[in-house]
Amino acid sequence: MSYLHAQIERITYANEETGYAVAKVHAKGHEGLIAVVGILPSPNPGEILKMEGVWESHPKYGPQFKVQTCETILPATAHAIQKYLGSGLIKGIGPVMAGRIVKLFGEQALDVIEHQAERLTEVQGIGKKRIDMIRKAWEDQKAIRNVMIFLQGHGVSATYAAKIYKQYGNDSISIVQNNPYRLAQDIWGIGFKTADKIAQAIGIAPDSPLRIDAGIVHVLHELADEGHVYFPDEPLYAKAGEILEVDRTLLEPGIGRLALENRIVLDPSPSTDQDEGLGRPVYLAKYHHCEVGTAKRLSILINAPRNVRQVDVGKALEWVQSQMSMTLAEKQQEAVRCALSGKVVVITGGPGTGKTTIIRSILKIYFRLTQRILLAAPTGRAAKRMSEATGNEAKTIHRLLEFSPGSGSFKHNAEKPLAADLLVVDEASMIDQVLMYHLIQAVPLGCAVVLVGDIDQLPSVGAGNVLRDVIASGVVPVVTLNEIFRQAQDSSIITNAHTINAGHLPDLRPRQDPDDFYFIHQEEPEQALEAIINLVKNRIPARFGLDPINDIQVLSPMHRGVVGAGNLNQVLQEALNPAGPCVERGARKFRVGDKVMQIRNNYDKEVFNGDIGRVTRLDQEMRELIVRFDGRDVLYEFMELDELVLAYAATVHKSQGSEYPAVVMPVLTTHYIMLQRNLIYTGITRGRRLVVLVGTKKALAMAVRNNKTGKRYSNLDGRLRGMGGEVIKK
Repeated sequence: MSYLHAQIERITYANEETGYAVAKVHAKGHEGLIAVVGILPSPNPGEILKMEGVWESHPKYGPQFKVQTCETILPATAHAIQKYLGSGLIKGIGPVMAGRIVKLFGEQALDVIEHQAERLTEVQGIGKKRIDMIRKAWEDQKAIRNVMIFLQGHGVSATYAAKIYKQYGNDSISIVQNNPYRLAQDIWGIGFKTADKIAQAIGIAPDSPLRIDAGIVHVLHELADEGHVYFPDEPLYAKAGEILEVDRTLLEPGIGRLALENRIVLDPSPSTDQDEGLGRPVYLAKYHHCEVGTAKRLSILINAPRNVRQVDVGKALEWVQSQMSMTLAEKQQEAVRCALSGKVVVITGGPGTGKTTIIRSILKIYFRLTQRILLAAPTGRAAKRMSEATGNEAKTIHRLLEFSPGSGSFKHNAEKPLAADLLVVDEASMIDQVLMYHLIQAVPLGCAVVLVGDIDQLPSVGAGNVLRDVIASGVVPVVTLNEIFRQAQDSSIITNAHTINAGHLPDLRPRQDPDDFYFIHQEEPEQALEAIINLVKNRIPARFGLDPINDIQVLSPMHRGVVGAGNLNQVLQEALNPAGPCVERGARKFRVGDKVMQIRNNYDKEVFNGDIGRVTRLDQEMRELIVRFDGRDVLYEFMELDELVLAYAATVHKSQGSEYPAVVMPVLTTHYIMLQRNLIYTGITRGRRLVVLVGTKKALAMAVRNNKTGKRYSNLDGRLRGMGGEVIKK
């Protein structure tokens, strides 16, 4: 082993998720810069490192010092202090301000910040407000460093230190020592595996009840992420046993403890799973509460009298058709009749089947009866599209319900319902069980509800199968639209989507020139990747006049692989937005101009999973990044950037509820695990003016033939039937 005492000159690479870094350093007794590689505790230029390690010779980069252990010391020279302060470490101090501070205070600069921060007013451009910011950032940084040292002492990446400190403050280390599994529960981005690694490092036994209970809850959360509202206990024991590496004799008491603590619910309701020998349904408490609450409220709503007066449906239909100068098809008329006479109605159908015309007809009639009409959709883009199609304001469900950050809940609920006599919800197939619960609780009992959606699309990203369950329950009228109207028949996108949905391979030759649907044959993923880059950067903008970033969306069946969303984002970023200052988070880089996607619901910021925006500003000094979502600027601190990913490409699942001028989608056999009919159908129907598939007919045929959708465990339909609602004959 060798020892090295060195000052960091610059950081060449740093992966926050692993803690691995490559730094160039000045070391005593060595000429020039030395490459140092290994796990470094949040390195910053100017810091002094005392390292133990070994010298190695890299075949490409030459001699480098591989770090085994490392201790960080604050810089002592004026030059090093200036580098350290200018690195962006302290919010409120950038390179320029660092130069001014060091020019005035020299080698005493850090001591002034630590003990005499009020003296910073002597520096040009620093006022009281900025001093308070710098003082807090300095104290936080010291505390975060302590958490980092603690984590790294237990073999865990320092990435999470800032988040842990932000959540728990000065109690961070004691909380982590007493129950590290709280991290997985309280802090987004820290999973069970990370918490378990800390737990084992601090001596928590593999068979500890603390670990068993946390592991079972973790498995149920993972299953919810896969779409399950509950999971039968027999396969749950198998999954939990595999992850925890313990046998059933330890898991059964864990299930019992969690049920007593009301963290899970063992539901005694009749279930086909029990008949199949899969055991009792096991719910996380939240999902059980939401499923039961949705069924109860929906049943009451269905049977409650309407607020608006009853109308002569025949006359209303005649009137609305004359007002719109058109004749509604038979199924469209049936849908309007149901909306005028029923309390809760489902209208489902694919693209081009007249759903928008039905919504406009229903609204026209209802506006003669009441002004208390609300329109909503699960995503911002779907709400915007609904507004444009109807000429009336539509909101996302989250914004309609008005989240209150102070209380951590929605302002509108059963006690404070929405002011509405009619609620129309578009893209209802996207609504998951938790969101449906909050929405239906806020609907006043006299309000009519029209749920509009395409049942053949992918189910919701979140847990549940709400629209399918409501339809399957038979307790509400359902109108299924299957006629493609003449104007829609002119679109190859729509006709091919319906052909695929019917289980047939479409004719992939262009019908006219230019067409709105193209298939480009590419056998190999690498060739497909090159073709996609060329299409997005050159061919589509030149031929169709579309903006490569704003108008073209690449959708992939998967995240991984050469033509998975992850790799596509990196190569498209380099092709479309390669230059300019950037902030790095692990393997991700964000630049001004980048297209980005929010990947979790953040109620405080009012941005939600799947929302797409553009980076408009990056401030290294304030350690902040601004993203514009639909004309609204949202601020992210650097530590919050794991909520964002690049969005030049996205998975088809993440595209639900959105519509884009142009869609480019790879379809190759390397994606065989995800090649399903409803996935291809969903991807194609996201394109408004143009869809280009890149891949092989073999892969497309595999997807079209595969109509097996993964089973989602939910029991909303059974509960609705069990509530005694009158079953509607279809």
